[in-house]
Amino acid sequence: MQPDDTNTNIQASRLGTRIGAIGERLLAEPFWQHPAVKWVSLAVAAMLFALVVTVPFDLYQQLIFATVCFILALILSRTPGRLAVLAMIVLSVTASCRYMYWRLTSTLGFETWIDTFFGTGLVIAELYALVILLLGYFQTAWPLQRKPVPMPADPSTWPTIDIFIPTYNEPLDVVKQTVFTALGLDWPLDKFKVYVLDDGRRAEFREFCQEVGVGYITRDNNRHAKAGNINAALKNTDGEYVAIFDCDHIPTRSFLQICMGWFLRDPKLAMLQTPHFFFSPDPFEKNLDTFRTVPNEGELFYGLVQDGNDLWNATFFCGSCAVIRRGPLDEVGGIAVETVTEDAHTALKLNRRGYNTAYLAIPQAAGLATESLSGHIGQRIRWARGMAQICRVDNPLLGPGLKFGQRLCYLNAMLHFFYGAPRLIFLTAPLAYLLFGAHVFQSTALLIAAFAMPHILHASITNSRMQGRYRHSFWNEVYESVLAWYILRPVLVAFINPRLGKFNVTSKGGLIGQSYFDWTIARPYIVLMLLNLGGLALGIGRLAFGNAEAITVLINLFWTVYNIVITSASIAVASETKQIRHAPRVTAALRATLRFADGKTLAVETQDFSQTGVGIKVPAELELPIGEAVQVSIFRNEEEGVFPATVAFRHGERLGLRFEALNTQQQIELAQLTFARADNWAKVWGHSTPDTPLAALRGVIVIGVHGFRLLFSHLYHMTFTPRSKARRVAPSAKLDTGD
Repeated sequence: MQPDDTNTNIQASRLGTRIGAIGERLLAEPFWQHPAVKWVSLAVAAMLFALVVTVPFDLYQQLIFATVCFILALILSRTPGRLAVLAMIVLSVTASCRYMYWRLTSTLGFETWIDTFFGTGLVIAELYALVILLLGYFQTAWPLQRKPVPMPADPSTWPTIDIFIPTYNEPLDVVKQTVFTALGLDWPLDKFKVYVLDDGRRAEFREFCQEVGVGYITRDNNRHAKAGNINAALKNTDGEYVAIFDCDHIPTRSFLQICMGWFLRDPKLAMLQTPHFFFSPDPFEKNLDTFRTVPNEGELFYGLVQDGNDLWNATFFCGSCAVIRRGPLDEVGGIAVETVTEDAHTALKLNRRGYNTAYLAIPQAAGLATESLSGHIGQRIRWARGMAQICRVDNPLLGPGLKFGQRLCYLNAMLHFFYGAPRLIFLTAPLAYLLFGAHVFQSTALLIAAFAMPHILHASITNSRMQGRYRHSFWNEVYESVLAWYILRPVLVAFINPRLGKFNVTSKGGLIGQSYFDWTIARPYIVLMLLNLGGLALGIGRLAFGNAEAITVLINLFWTVYNIVITSASIAVASETKQIRHAPRVTAALRATLRFADGKTLAVETQDFSQTGVGIKVPAELELPIGEAVQVSIFRNEEEGVFPATVAFRHGERLGLRFEALNTQQQIELAQLTFARADNWAKVWGHSTPDTPLAALRGVIVIGVHGFRLLFSHLYHMTFTPRSKARRVAPSAKLDTGD
């Protein structure tokens, strides 16, 4: 960057800071708190907004207006404070509503049936996207950022809590870690009990629970899946509160003390949710190698959306890492069983009864992400189906008990999962013109750009400012494109007939023995990419041989190229990377000591850990043969755990140790010294590289190019590799849609 550019940026930042400070002082004036002033201000603002949205401009007037607004938005994007964010939202909403008003009043004069068919589909998709944009702004404009409330000094006054760990088909090694850390929760021992709720009715689980001294609850059926499992346990326990953890979600020692203070302060609080944090990469992060560099698909929800919901008293229960007060839960009939998203539906029922729900954006547990793309898609299909079911059987816009803000938050959550059809329309819209000559906009290309680009650019920089810590620009299109085809049918079927479908369990703790390309999963993306490549070729041909609508062709070509990037990035996700570790490693620098057979010790620091081993940095000159027995001590403050281990591998200064024959007490101690440390998760929560739209676009383009290379590499492999070796390209795992 040149010095002049640096000075300009500094001046713009200082100007933005001054504007923000003046605005904050004006809003603090008590004058604005008078009811009459509020209503008059609202009426005037509404009339001005309507005027700005509807006033007709010709091309040059629209360009001048859009340019001034965008420059103001850029200045605001450098301005600290919530007021600047609200001002950016106003500008974005103005640009989007102005575009949609122009779109509906000036571009729908279709002349042929093919124009009408493609044009109507596109405008419906745009209306859906606008509604989601507006609801998203409403939901996340002012995150509550709730802080923990300290517990009373006298532990004898603390309430009793039951810890539920439901399981069905997960391996015992996965469940063990959650049980081990739950046993070490910082809470009076006589005031909490741990229960494994085993819907698999497995003898080894019963024996394990007896060995470690936790409760084991089962039933003679699997009716209503996880919801029924928890409801059955409620009948056999009596704690004042219930804390629920999926069997792969490992709680930290501080979980209860961080969460429970709000229940004692607010007697109407029925449920408190904490984030779902994952110490293993999901299929996007694993297959694209973006773990801890690009925020994952769920980080926006737990980093921002839930915090925004909390402002409106509309926090969703997410099925795990949460505490529920037993009285209100019994009042609504236990965990909801009418839909397959029993968790969100339960929170809706609690809110309808007038109870509060809350969110603490502090990771207090960590779990395993889905290993394969097929498993990930199956999980999202269940969520989408459940939200469509709620939309039909308990629509938040209807019925008693909810305030306006709560209704809109729940509505946005449900409408979000209807993105399948709109996303597919956006991925194919330019082909209507390039392949069929359909004019989906009855307007000139320059006017389309003058109205559409402000809408797109304002939404991009505003969302980047609001979501930058938890979602990078353009990645939402990749996530939705991967899932769009697969959630389209289940959502529509569930909306038409909510009783269809079943609960599908998301497998955790599995292995992927070798890398392979999932042709079955990738098929829709490949078809979309080939269609867009065909449209690109035809469009270039039109330009090469002369075309009276050259600008229109260029606009559609740019759109097509963008769609090719997104679909090729989606193809890259379908190239499954092998996963050969039963126990994923967690990167962490923990104080440790090595003790050798001759009694000497060496102070070291861990690089990572798992339930089966630990990686340690040692001096390069230290000689340790493979297989040599050592003892490794791991510390937390003054607490020390000593564990027998053997040297598994050595690479320069990196030493890999494998724990040997740990007894149950040592396994419990190891889990509580490693996985139960909240600082492990707090260090990386919300600390991804900050978003910059251009850098994010460049990253998605790189992934898209990578997708092209992977596709042709696998095609070559299948075509020219001998049949015996070609079998290494594994078939897709069966996609469980819950139908």
